[in-house]
Amino acid sequence: MNVLRVGLPSGSLQESTLALMERAGYRVRLAPRSYVPEIDDPELEGMMFRAQEMAQFVERGIVDVGLTGSDWILETGAQVIEVGELVYSKNSAQPVRWVLAVREDSPVRSVQDLNGKRIATELVGATRRYLASRGVAAEVDFSWGTTESKANIPGLVDAIVELTETGSSLRANRLRIVDTVCESTTRFIANKVSWQDPWKREKAENLLILLQGALAADGKVGLKMNVPRDRLSAVIARLPALHTPTISEQQDADWVALEVIADERVVRELVPQLKREGAAGIIEYPLNKVIY
Repeated sequence: MNVLRVGLPSGSLQESTLALMERAGYRVRLAPRSYVPEIDDPELEGMMFRAQEMAQFVERGIVDVGLTGSDWILETGAQVIEVGELVYSKNSAQPVRWVLAVREDSPVRSVQDLNGKRIATELVGATRRYLASRGVAAEVDFSWGTTESKANIPGLVDAIVELTETGSSLRANRLRIVDTVCESTTRFIANKVSWQDPWKREKAENLLILLQGALAADGKVGLKMNVPRDRLSAVIARLPALHTPTISEQQDADWVALEVIADERVVRELVPQLKREGAAGIIEYPLNKVIY
């Protein structure tokens, strides 16, 4: 049997990735302390790796495809194929940022103020390239963790480069953002040799389509309703649709059936407006996937 080996990220992206896989239609079971998840598709074989290592393991062919951040592809310099982008992170559907941060009371106001200083980070290579592009010569030390706390230890480092989604953790540690080093989103990557295999390529593309469809459906719902034909224009004018709504004929020639996709956050204001414009039999239903 043909099998596609899929690398799934452990650590901060693990929970959101397994939830995304489930929304895409795949049930993934991971026993405690196990790094080999069971996927309810016999043609998929999963393995868990840290996102920091994923690109290298895909490059070496340990797995055929994998999910990791664009930051770690940049950091490792791994030669892989970036098949597609999946914009999700630990807590949100937004890109994450690697930021240059200092203590709140630090005299540092710009990256140039760090010339000759010391910076701690897990993202050493990208940080060095960022500094070089701005003509700054600073020492960059690899941080094995608890990077935020190191900025508050006198004499240890002058700044850090750390990953953040909202900045709340940095503020809680009394740190101030000076600049953004880079942004990162999750990427679906493939091994170059595996990508030349027609079966593996099609299977990988199918998986990506479903994952992207699950992300596209996030925060959206479907609406069905019956609309008097003479009120159709007024109802359509109220709809913040992804595309032109679907309109179907009914047995009663004076009415049509209308179906549309809308952002869930606007529905509570939208539905009463549709009702007042003459729509009836309004049904709201959840969406698992939206495939463009």
